[in-house]
Amino acid sequence: MRIKPSRNFLVGLCILLSLGWLYYWSWRISSGRWGHNALYDNQGFLLKLDGSLPLELMHKYGNLSKGACKPGFAAAKMTAIYPKFTKPAPMFLDPNYKRFSKINRYLPPFGVRLQEKLIDILLAATQSYGLGEKLDSMKCKRCIIIGNGGILADKSLGQKIDEFDVVVRLNNAPVKGYEKDVGSKTTMRITYPEGAIQKMEDYESESLFVLSAFKALDFKWLAHMVFNQKLRSSEGFWKSVAMYVPRDHSSMRILNPYFIQEASFKLIGLPFNNGQMGRGNIPTLGTVAITMALHNCDEVAVAGFGYDMNTPDALLHYYEKLRMSAIKESWTHNISKEKEFLLKLVKAGVIQDWTHGICGAGC
Repeated sequence: MRIKPSRNFLVGLCILLSLGWLYYWSWRISSGRWGHNALYDNQGFLLKLDGSLPLELMHKYGNLSKGACKPGFAAAKMTAIYPKFTKPAPMFLDPNYKRFSKINRYLPPFGVRLQEKLIDILLAATQSYGLGEKLDSMKCKRCIIIGNGGILADKSLGQKIDEFDVVVRLNNAPVKGYEKDVGSKTTMRITYPEGAIQKMEDYESESLFVLSAFKALDFKWLAHMVFNQKLRSSEGFWKSVAMYVPRDHSSMRILNPYFIQEASFKLIGLPFNNGQMGRGNIPTLGTVAITMALHNCDEVAVAGFGYDMNTPDALLHYYEKLRMSAIKESWTHNISKEKEFLLKLVKAGVIQDWTHGICGAGC
């Protein structure tokens, strides 16, 4: 005997199918996956990228005189190609850092969990949390991030680099002897214990010393530097570290770890790994610095970025004789995925690449 489905059952089934259909298409529309006309990629970036200004930005910046600093330009361009971008993110940790909930739930390098007591002690000692009175008061700042790539050699960009309001250098890349190509001005040097300059004579006379902490031990190392305490051992570090930093504590800063978190999980799309350091989920320091600049600078440029693996005999760094062929596969970084992210920024005109190492002649 055949059993006829009840009327209530059929009505319920129709409702469920209708809701499922509506949910599916709302997801397709919101994620930009409408047929073959997808607007955004999996990370949320606009698929069609070019350097042209959206109409609203043309009205805002079109009447500025040539060469004038464009207030809010980098963030506006970034938001145009990546609508999820939100500008407020302080450059350095300050006494109010615990209000920034995005970093409280993660361990280093993506946050500050379990390091709060030591960070409080460090911030109480440094008592300085910005770029300095002059730069902090500027209504429009032009920043350049100097990478360490060999592509900087023999470009004679030094004078142009020094014209920027903020010049950011990374790790132990030297300035003395290379001024013609890399300039002589240094606003800040971002580093970690293993990457910090170890020879006192290689430090510039004035600059901010900025720690980008990748592990809990890095904060303890900074405490030794701030309080001028002798570091008795390099145990726990992956190579030798600086034993002394010739800076007054008021010139030391802690980079906001949110920039590592955002670059890794949101902008590049590296493995989340439960919010912990793992294989291939740590962005390079250069990309972290660029992410920081997008939040805190009005215009952003880079120089010395890009590794061309098709030219194995090219210089790896501008300050040494190592060649590109010396690069080995990194356990922590994913260089190819990082390059995809940086390509987006250059193609869309969010940042300017002065040495054209990120996309070569393709931009």
